[in-house]
Amino acid sequence: MIAGLARGPIKSLSLRGRVVAISLLLVVAALLASNALLVTLLDRQLVHQLDDRLRTAATAAARLPGLAETPGETAPRVRDTVERELTGDVYAAYLDADGQVEKTLRPATDSAPRLPGLDSSAVDSRGGRPFQTAAKDGGDDWRVIAEPLDPAQGQQPEGASHGSVVVAGSLGPVNTTIRHLGLWMLVIDSLVLVLLTVIGWFAVRAGLRPLRRVETTAAAIAAGDLSSRVPQLTSRRTELGRLSAALNGMLDRIEAGDAARAATNERMRMFVADASHELRTPLFGIKGFTELYRMGGMPERADVDTAMNRIEREAARLVRIVEDLLLLARLDEDTTVDERLPLRLTPMDLRTLAADALHDLRALAPERSVTLTGPGGGPPGGAPVLGDESRLRQVTSNLVGNAIAHTPPGTPVRIGVGTQGGQAVLEMSDQGPGMTGEQAAHVFERFYRADTARGRTATGGAGLGLSIVHSLVTAHYGRVEVRTAPGEGATFRVLLPLHSDTSVSNS
Repeated sequence: MIAGLARGPIKSLSLRGRVVAISLLLVVAALLASNALLVTLLDRQLVHQLDDRLRTAATAAARLPGLAETPGETAPRVRDTVERELTGDVYAAYLDADGQVEKTLRPATDSAPRLPGLDSSAVDSRGGRPFQTAAKDGGDDWRVIAEPLDPAQGQQPEGASHGSVVVAGSLGPVNTTIRHLGLWMLVIDSLVLVLLTVIGWFAVRAGLRPLRRVETTAAAIAAGDLSSRVPQLTSRRTELGRLSAALNGMLDRIEAGDAARAATNERMRMFVADASHELRTPLFGIKGFTELYRMGGMPERADVDTAMNRIEREAARLVRIVEDLLLLARLDEDTTVDERLPLRLTPMDLRTLAADALHDLRALAPERSVTLTGPGGGPPGGAPVLGDESRLRQVTSNLVGNAIAHTPPGTPVRIGVGTQGGQAVLEMSDQGPGMTGEQAAHVFERFYRADTARGRTATGGAGLGLSIVHSLVTAHYGRVEVRTAPGEGATFRVLLPLHSDTSVSNS
């Protein structure tokens, strides 16, 4: 029933109204059930007490001598005994063996009971058990007890021949008591319900105050304020406390995700702008030379050859930028390393790459002083790793190009190789102008160039070399670090997991 009401009118109420209404319905149901049980038990108790009095009076009337108006001490004593038990509207009579009334001991005040046939056999079959019967002229029912007369106790009433005595008590007092009790219960229950309604309304209002805070916070979030948080008003061991903590955790993740998306969109915008700028430069060069040729600005064969050489260089530069972008895009895919960039891992030693980098630097910048040492100085050592040689050569090539492009001509360069802290180390250190901490924090970002601290030379690239270094080293489960300070040069350290193949390390 309560569930049906909750789906009906109560459903249109507020949460506070619903809680109060359902609580009151439960209280009403509990009061009705408890009152009904109490009234039933009290009615049975009163009837049982009436039966006990009737049984006592019937037994006395059946066993003691007759109640005729005879002189002596016995008759008044018997009369007092019976009268003391027959309080209220009581009917008492002697019946003969056929169940006919021989003498009325005490007549009914109002309507007498409608007695069934009470001959000797019927009285014996009832065994002195009380029974209930209606009144002759309507009204309250009667409780009746019939007891057989005991001939051994002396003289029977006049004309009696082993009959019985009937004692009946009206249920009017019992019914009146029950009606008065029901009325008082109705009044008391009504007052209790009113009081509980008032107390429950304010109690539920106070209990739901944190939910109103949650509602206010949710409205602020819906309006765009992702910094709002639900106040922790209760312990985390309560449902509301756990709800507040869960909502705040969800809001933290939403805010972090929103900030991450904003940062990603900003990086994407900058990436598209930088990529467009880098791609536009060689394209404009190629377009300019082709238009110059179409307009007849290259009459001589030597002019055409010069223009074609420039177009070839710009096209090669364009191809390098596109290949670098494709490589970075593959490394950014949301898959495993092997799916993003299949690596041909073989045992190798970083000393080979360090030696090749030494030769490349001396060939590209013969005016520079280039030395080969261990990590941080000392003699070089073995650095066995499991890696893709072609990709790691791309790493060293980009580090060499970075050192040449972003340091003044003649700047000494040191190449370090060996093991340190249980890892294979390959480092490229220059004595150039160095970078600030803020510049170093962005040095591995795409298209980033710290031009103000490290003057970009004519050979400067698109700002993708160090991003590729970082991505390729990460694909080999390693990391790349930069140590720099203004005026103290820069050192790029590649750290890779050591490989346990001793044949490689001793080669």
